[in-house]
Amino acid sequence: MTRMVASLSALILSIVLLVSGNAFLMTLLGIRLSIEEVLPDVIGWVLVCYSIGFVLGTLYVHKIIGRVGHIRAFAVFAAMAAVTALMYPMAISMVFWAVLRVLSGFSIAGVLVVIESWFSSRATNANRGALFAVYQIVFYLSAAGGQLIVNVGDPANFLPFSLAAMLLTLALIPLSLTRMEAPVIEQASRMSVFKLARESFSGVAGALICGVMIGGFYALGPVYATLVGLDVARTSTFMASAIVAAMLLAWPLGRLCDRFDRRRVMFWVAVAASASAGGVAVLGAGNLALLTLLVGLFTGLSATIYPIAVAITNDRMDSNRIVSASATLLLSYGIGSVIGPIAMAELISLLGPAGLFYGNAGFLLVLAVITSYRISHTEDVPVEEQEHFVPAMPETSPVLTEMDPRNTEFHESPEVEEMQEELRQAG
Repeated sequence: MTRMVASLSALILSIVLLVSGNAFLMTLLGIRLSIEEVLPDVIGWVLVCYSIGFVLGTLYVHKIIGRVGHIRAFAVFAAMAAVTALMYPMAISMVFWAVLRVLSGFSIAGVLVVIESWFSSRATNANRGALFAVYQIVFYLSAAGGQLIVNVGDPANFLPFSLAAMLLTLALIPLSLTRMEAPVIEQASRMSVFKLARESFSGVAGALICGVMIGGFYALGPVYATLVGLDVARTSTFMASAIVAAMLLAWPLGRLCDRFDRRRVMFWVAVAASASAGGVAVLGAGNLALLTLLVGLFTGLSATIYPIAVAITNDRMDSNRIVSASATLLLSYGIGSVIGPIAMAELISLLGPAGLFYGNAGFLLVLAVITSYRISHTEDVPVEEQEHFVPAMPETSPVLTEMDPRNTEFHESPEVEEMQEELRQAG
């Protein structure tokens, strides 16, 4: 396994540079828009364009990749992401920035599809669970690290945007120099959202509302921090701690999901996350340590709703439908991530900064009510018949669902055996 990860070092380095640069830019934009005193509802409409572009990208970039190949497509998408980062300071126009956010979301989706297809192509039935975990840990740590880079330079000038562009451009180098053979990308089939909802309404509702929570927080968390008076350094720590909390809480809640009925776990997670969000809304930023703790609980618990929703859905699916169901849940999450920034921005305009967390608390209570209703009106899947919990990550493309350890239809790439033989000979 160590040799396999070492053989993917170029790919992992590209992921680190790309994800940290993109996370840095997302927080930077929220802070810069607040400095420019743009109204929160306008900020929501501008920043939601990233989610729109990302969802469109996951649906269509495979056609571009199939036409020009992985390396060329990766270069195009990474270059587009870097160029858009450089263009933001050129004109403080909300329409212009909205267009750039769509292009950025589309290009990041394209880069992730390329990277994740390479990652997936190197997986075997023996190691894909471990590779799946490695990818997610690298992704979360890179995103958290990207928040801390916000401390470099004044967000009011061009330097931070240039640094973001540099990171996105540097991500080109490791992958462009790799000798790995390009994999074949097959577009993941999807069920319709309505068909899947008939089979697992709790799963679809959980994915959708998780998208609202996470999409709204990542877009408007920096705006909230600025409005309550946190400086740039504290804002970056505030956002980084939230991302780390999401990673850390996935494992213990996964253990609970394997021991108890998952819909009941989702119910209590939604209630606890709602209480945490309500605590932030009521207490505000008077105590930074308490604020960080409550926000970490809120984001950590909210982020686990998506993998719980995937687990609930997969428990009701035949193994050969897991990939298509997961792709539909990702689409549902994407729809939620479009709704979240708009809804939360309107609430901030109406209620002030606390509106972000009052809104989150309300959406989570809706999920708790839906889950409670489904528990009382439909049969549970016996705990002993539940699939093993896997902490699936929503901020990804449908390609990575192929690596899900629960997918019994997974087929190893022909190149994997050749690579394994090379590693044995090298050892």
